[in-house]
Amino acid sequence: MTEVLKVDKKGKIAYLAMNRPDKLNSLSGDLVSSLISALKDADRDDDIKTVILSGEGKAFCAGGDIDSMSPGAGPKEMMDSMQETAALTKTILDMNKFVVTAVHGFAAGAGFSLALASDFVVADKNTKFISSFRNIGLTPDLGLIKLLSDNVPAQVAKEWIASGKRITADEMLEKGIVNKVSEGGNVVDNATEFAQFIVEGPPTSNRFVKYLVNHASEFTHDSSIMQENMAQSLMFQTEDAKEGIQAFVEKRSPNFTGK
Repeated sequence: MTEVLKVDKKGKIAYLAMNRPDKLNSLSGDLVSSLISALKDADRDDDIKTVILSGEGKAFCAGGDIDSMSPGAGPKEMMDSMQETAALTKTILDMNKFVVTAVHGFAAGAGFSLALASDFVVADKNTKFISSFRNIGLTPDLGLIKLLSDNVPAQVAKEWIASGKRITADEMLEKGIVNKVSEGGNVVDNATEFAQFIVEGPPTSNRFVKYLVNHASEFTHDSSIMQENMAQSLMFQTEDAKEGIQAFVEKRSPNFTGK
């Protein structure tokens, strides 16, 4: 039986590749649970500094697996199922480590949500991002409404969701959602190149950066400064801070270990 998720660790990067190419990597129950498990494993692995998430075949992810959906299921059954699936984007958001998505073909429906939940997006130039829920008479899930509304004005979010418009990689770059558009070559290779600043960076500092930025909208100015001050006070106690300062004095590149 073919594994629905390919997991490979090279150096400081964990590569997770969704592997249902015949279904355009639509999110089956098995794929969702495998992804959550692999993401948590990578987050616990001290040798890993970042995760690159991609999809095998012609597309990154076509969204939910329609074949496994049961429109006739009762509200409780549907709610339980949706909660289990939504745990995927919550896992990415709650991780201590940065997740980079390498997107090609298209990211539709829940696949769009996956890209929005990640910390960085590298997209092939021909990628299309689509909130395709309206095409099957449904509303967005996996946090897409909140994630999209945090990135674009309400009018734009409503247009993209209600119209099912295909948004290009260049448009997403202009909106600041895509970090890098890959003009050619393998998008995973381009994502690997992009991720080098994470690999070379201080993991404990990155952990706090991710948390503080993801929760910035919840803080007042005063509480944000307090959060930053507390984080900075902890950072000064780390070996990485000592190494970074010493490297600056010695005019060399630092070697951050996460200690």
